[in-house]
Amino acid sequence: MMDDSFYMRQALNEAVKAFEKGEIPIGAVVVCQNRIIARAHNLTETLNDVTAHAEMQAITAAANTLGGKYLNECTLYVTVEPCPMCAGALGWAQLKRLVYGADDEKRGYHVYAPNVLHPKTEVVKGVLADEATELMRSFFKSKR
Repeated sequence: MMDDSFYMRQALNEAVKAFEKGEIPIGAVVVCQNRIIARAHNLTETLNDVTAHAEMQAITAAANTLGGKYLNECTLYVTVEPCPMCAGALGWAQLKRLVYGADDEKRGYHVYAPNVLHPKTEVVKGVLADEATELMRSFFKSKR
Protein backbone atom coordinates (compact mmCIF):
# COMPACT_ATOMS: atom_id res chain seq x y z
CA MET A 1 0.00 0.00 0.00
CA MET A 2 1.18 3.49 -0.84
CA ASP A 3 1.80 5.88 2.05
CA ASP A 4 2.43 9.60 2.49
CA SER A 5 6.18 9.16 1.92
CA PHE A 6 5.60 7.41 -1.41
CA TYR A 7 3.37 10.18 -2.73
CA MET A 8 5.65 12.90 -1.37
CA ARG A 9 8.50 11.34 -3.33
CA GLN A 10 6.34 11.77 -6.42
CA ALA A 11 5.90 15.43 -5.52
CA LEU A 12 9.67 15.73 -5.01
CA ASN A 13 10.16 14.31 -8.52
CA GLU A 14 7.98 17.15 -9.79
CA ALA A 15 10.03 19.65 -7.78
CA VAL A 16 13.19 18.38 -9.47
CA LYS A 17 11.55 19.04 -12.86
CA ALA A 18 10.90 22.61 -11.75
CA PHE A 19 14.52 22.96 -10.57
CA GLU A 20 15.78 21.76 -13.95
CA LYS A 21 13.66 24.42 -15.69
CA GLY A 22 14.96 27.21 -13.45
CA GLU A 23 11.69 27.36 -11.52
CA ILE A 24 11.49 27.45 -7.74
CA PRO A 25 11.55 23.71 -6.97
CA ILE A 26 8.11 23.00 -5.61
CA GLY A 27 6.18 19.97 -6.79
CA ALA A 28 2.71 18.62 -6.12
CA VAL A 29 0.58 15.58 -6.77
CA VAL A 30 -3.12 15.00 -6.12
CA VAL A 31 -4.21 11.54 -5.04
CA CYS A 32 -7.76 10.25 -5.12
CA GLN A 33 -8.66 6.68 -4.15
CA ASN A 34 -4.97 5.71 -3.99
CA ARG A 35 -4.36 6.91 -7.56
CA ILE A 36 -2.39 9.94 -8.69
CA ILE A 37 -4.78 12.03 -10.76
CA ALA A 38 -2.61 15.14 -11.17
CA ARG A 39 1.10 16.02 -11.18
CA ALA A 40 2.44 19.54 -11.29
CA HIS A 41 5.33 21.83 -10.48
CA ASN A 42 5.94 25.56 -10.40
CA LEU A 43 5.61 27.22 -13.79
CA THR A 44 5.67 30.90 -12.82
CA GLU A 45 8.75 31.70 -14.92
CA THR A 46 7.80 29.47 -17.85
CA LEU A 47 4.29 30.90 -18.11
CA ASN A 48 5.22 34.40 -16.89
CA ASP A 49 2.33 34.02 -14.44
CA VAL A 50 2.63 34.71 -10.72
CA THR A 51 -0.32 32.38 -10.03
CA ALA A 52 1.24 29.35 -11.74
CA HIS A 53 2.29 27.70 -8.47
CA ALA A 54 2.54 23.92 -8.30
CA GLU A 55 -0.60 23.70 -6.16
CA MET A 56 -2.67 25.83 -8.53
CA GLN A 57 -1.56 23.74 -11.50
CA ALA A 58 -2.38 20.54 -9.59
CA ILE A 59 -5.83 21.78 -8.50
CA THR A 60 -6.77 22.61 -12.07
CA ALA A 61 -5.49 19.31 -13.45
CA ALA A 62 -7.26 17.30 -10.73
CA ALA A 63 -10.55 19.14 -11.23
CA ASN A 64 -10.33 18.49 -14.96
CA THR A 65 -9.66 14.79 -14.34
CA LEU A 66 -12.57 14.51 -11.90
CA GLY A 67 -14.93 16.64 -13.96
CA GLY A 68 -15.76 18.84 -10.97
CA LYS A 69 -14.30 21.60 -8.84
CA TYR A 70 -14.33 19.88 -5.45
CA LEU A 71 -11.41 17.81 -4.20
CA ASN A 72 -13.19 16.64 -1.04
CA GLU A 73 -12.05 13.04 -1.55
CA CYS A 74 -8.49 13.97 -2.49
CA THR A 75 -5.12 14.50 -0.87
CA LEU A 76 -2.66 17.08 -2.16
CA TYR A 77 1.00 16.34 -1.55
CA VAL A 78 3.24 19.38 -1.94
CA THR A 79 6.91 19.72 -1.13
CA VAL A 80 6.64 23.11 0.60
CA GLU A 81 3.85 24.62 2.70
CA PRO A 82 1.35 26.41 0.44
CA CYS A 83 1.23 30.19 0.29
CA PRO A 84 -2.00 31.99 1.27
CA MET A 85 -3.16 32.13 -2.38
CA CYS A 86 -2.80 28.39 -2.85
CA ALA A 87 -4.22 27.56 0.56
CA GLY A 88 -7.23 29.73 -0.27
CA ALA A 89 -7.78 27.84 -3.50
CA LEU A 90 -7.45 24.55 -1.60
CA GLY A 91 -10.07 25.82 0.84
CA TRP A 92 -12.48 26.63 -2.00
CA ALA A 93 -11.80 23.18 -3.48
CA GLN A 94 -12.73 21.64 -0.11
CA LEU A 95 -9.59 19.49 -0.11
CA LYS A 96 -9.85 16.46 2.17
CA ARG A 97 -6.15 16.25 3.14
CA LEU A 98 -3.10 18.45 2.70
CA VAL A 99 0.30 16.83 3.18
CA TYR A 100 3.36 19.02 2.86
CA GLY A 101 7.08 18.70 3.42
CA ALA A 102 8.96 21.83 4.45
CA ASP A 103 7.47 24.72 6.37
CA ASP A 104 7.65 28.14 4.69
CA GLU A 105 8.38 30.48 7.58
CA LYS A 106 8.34 33.60 5.38
CA ARG A 107 5.39 33.07 3.02
CA GLY A 108 3.49 30.02 4.24
CA TYR A 109 -0.26 30.22 4.77
CA HIS A 110 0.11 29.60 8.52
CA VAL A 111 1.89 32.98 8.85
CA TYR A 112 -0.74 35.09 7.07
CA ALA A 113 -3.95 33.09 6.99
CA PRO A 114 -3.89 30.11 9.36
CA ASN A 115 -7.64 29.51 9.00
CA VAL A 116 -7.91 29.75 5.21
CA LEU A 117 -8.21 26.00 4.55
CA HIS A 118 -11.60 24.29 4.62
CA PRO A 119 -12.46 23.42 8.23
CA LYS A 120 -12.62 19.69 7.41
CA THR A 121 -9.20 19.60 5.73
CA GLU A 122 -6.75 17.38 7.59
CA VAL A 123 -3.18 18.75 7.54
CA VAL A 124 -0.05 16.63 7.84
CA LYS A 125 3.25 18.46 7.76
CA GLY A 126 6.90 17.52 7.75
CA VAL A 127 6.76 14.54 5.37
CA LEU A 128 10.23 14.30 3.76
CA ALA A 129 10.84 17.88 4.92
CA ASP A 130 14.62 17.49 4.88
CA GLU A 131 14.65 16.51 1.20
CA ALA A 132 12.34 19.38 0.25
CA THR A 133 14.37 21.88 2.27
CA GLU A 134 17.64 20.72 0.72
CA LEU A 135 16.23 21.07 -2.80
CA MET A 136 15.14 24.64 -2.03
CA ARG A 137 18.53 25.47 -0.48
CA SER A 138 20.36 24.08 -3.50
CA PHE A 139 18.19 26.09 -5.87
CA PHE A 140 18.67 29.42 -4.11
CA LYS A 141 22.38 28.78 -3.57
CA SER A 142 22.75 28.27 -7.34
CA LYS A 143 21.07 31.66 -7.92
CA ARG A 144 23.53 33.61 -5.75
